[in-house]
Amino acid sequence: MSHGENLDRATALLRAGKPADAAAMLGAILAREPRHAVAAHLLGLALKDTGDWAQGEQWLRFSIGLEPQHGEFHANLGNLLRRRGKYPDAEAAYRKALELLPQHRPARRALAQTLTDLNRPTEAEIECRLLLASDGTDAEAWEILAFALTQLERLGDAERAHRRAIALDPDDAVAHHNLGALLARMERPEAMASLETAKRLGADGYETAYNRGRAALNAGKLEEAEASLARATELQPLDLEAQSLLACIRFMREDPAFARSLGAAVRAYRDHTPLQNLLAELLWRSGELPGAEALLRGVLARHESNAAARSMLASILMEQGRMEEAEAQALEAAAIRPDGPEVVSGLVRILLARGRAEEAQPFVAAQLQRDPMAQEWLAYEATLARMLGTERYRELYDYERFVQTFDLAPPPGFSCMIEFNENLAAVLNDRHRFTRQLLDPTLRNGTQTSRSLLADPEPVMQAAFEAFRTAIEEYRHALVLPPKHPLARAREGVVHFTGAWSARLQRNGFHVNHCHPEGTVSSAYYLEVPEEVRDPALKSGWLKFGEPHYPVAGLAPERFIEPRPGRLVLFPSYMWHGTNPIYGPSPLMCIAFDMRPKMS
Repeated sequence: MSHGENLDRATALLRAGKPADAAAMLGAILAREPRHAVAAHLLGLALKDTGDWAQGEQWLRFSIGLEPQHGEFHANLGNLLRRRGKYPDAEAAYRKALELLPQHRPARRALAQTLTDLNRPTEAEIECRLLLASDGTDAEAWEILAFALTQLERLGDAERAHRRAIALDPDDAVAHHNLGALLARMERPEAMASLETAKRLGADGYETAYNRGRAALNAGKLEEAEASLARATELQPLDLEAQSLLACIRFMREDPAFARSLGAAVRAYRDHTPLQNLLAELLWRSGELPGAEALLRGVLARHESNAAARSMLASILMEQGRMEEAEAQALEAAAIRPDGPEVVSGLVRILLARGRAEEAQPFVAAQLQRDPMAQEWLAYEATLARMLGTERYRELYDYERFVQTFDLAPPPGFSCMIEFNENLAAVLNDRHRFTRQLLDPTLRNGTQTSRSLLADPEPVMQAAFEAFRTAIEEYRHALVLPPKHPLARAREGVVHFTGAWSARLQRNGFHVNHCHPEGTVSSAYYLEVPEEVRDPALKSGWLKFGEPHYPVAGLAPERFIEPRPGRLVLFPSYMWHGTNPIYGPSPLMCIAFDMRPKMS
């Protein structure tokens, strides 16, 4: 049999899914003709298909050395390199293929995908647009474009690209899944329909289960959300995001064994420290401090240099009042990871709580040099300035100018604010479907909506945000500040909400002092307020400003705002704020949102 016939037969074996048989035949050809470029290249492809990627790569590179002007060879090498996660090398291979074969569409598609792997979506979009300019019916190019647009946060454009891909190829399960995942992220009710279609078409793996869980949670279908996420953690027990969301849902449904899936994964993978750190964090957030401490000490006994575990242990010790132990752990964590913002933040909190402002100052300055608009670090800067008695404190915490109240007028279609708030409260009561607060460090004895209110289609909700937008415009245009002041940014661009949720406080419910890292301007809007709030001596449920997250001697709240139905309070996101508890049986319900201006 001639070489040509053997090559044809080897190629047929590869296409038939028999790479080992193809490799044996190709090896025989190369034994007789060691520099046969096509046989060497096909052997590389066959070895790749057997799972021997390293040997496959070597043979593909060898074939390119023999025939460097063969564009297909470079494209196939790129495919192997991308599967191995060698994205920069894959990019180079695809670009060489396109240099030799500019019209090679598979190479350009793969290059676009690789650019998204490298988190370079702008370049990926350019490659997709080139593909679509020559063939607008390329469903795969539309799908890659959708992914690039999602990375660029152009979610509306991404949705349209997904839908175009599906219109061109209605049986593409991956496209239906990706659209469903995007809609779940956007908290749109159509997400589940897309994910159901993907499942019917054969997409029934981890990602489908996880996104079905998210979509069900957004729709308030808690049992379905829990079941889907349980399936996701069975398929990928090491996935931290799915494990965390499942545990949180079970906790808020008052399941005493809320972390059982995560606990099983920890026992099965004893050396997987991120899993153990996550379990420790969830135990800590749920109030099981001894269990969290014991777990972290076990992690550190095996992995002394785990800065995240050591920093978390420091925070747990601090919460128990064991300040000297906490400081020792925090210092060691910061020594291990001096450039880790979360680790350094833990140390700064302890130093401030111990009254050591001078020692904390260089850490805060270093973080603000990296990101002058980091809201948490601006909060620490204000605390430092207050402790040291410098003018910077009043520059940042000018309560008279920066904390403003707006008693809203009824939106169009409502005769008064009582009617408006009653309608709004009816919608929100349906959204408060959990019986227990989030595993969240700021909310105590209350519940919070799990779905962003920004995506809520109810007209009364949209009317609320229009009223909020009007007040924000008034707030930000009244600000007269030097350009370098961190709040001066609030005047720029257009109003863009980055998050919105509702909290409902029950007996003994309150918010721990905190700031909002995702905003520039934050808020509290009150719908339902119990009678006890009216007592100015007790100040039950009142919003308070200036007191840090962890107690610092001498730093009490400096400004209080009385909640009233229809009242909106706006303030800088970096400003420490919390609430006094309410004590009676009647709940307090509010809406909170963050706003960060968007440049047009």
